[in-house]
Amino acid sequence: MSSELIELKNLGKTSVQWLNAIGIKTLDQLRKTGSVETYCRVRDRGFKVSKVLLYALEGALNNAHWSELTKEQKHRLLQAVNARSGLQ
Repeated sequence: MSSELIELKNLGKTSVQWLNAIGIKTLDQLRKTGSVETYCRVRDRGFKVSKVLLYALEGALNNAHWSELTKEQKHRLLQAVNARSGLQ
């Protein structure tokens, strides 16, 4: 398990294991993939995730607790997930 990822805000052992399972093992890889694509890949891999993982990933990339994201940020993230999933 990547110690680099486990040290990020919002990410625990399980979420880091999920990231590793989809090939994301470094912060740089997470940055390049982005929170929306990473969330969708984890979800599409079959892991049971909630939208909190999406917010947690975004927060981790911005060094903020997921609950600090604004309603607008959360809404934009969910719209991006829906667009990527073909739901819009």
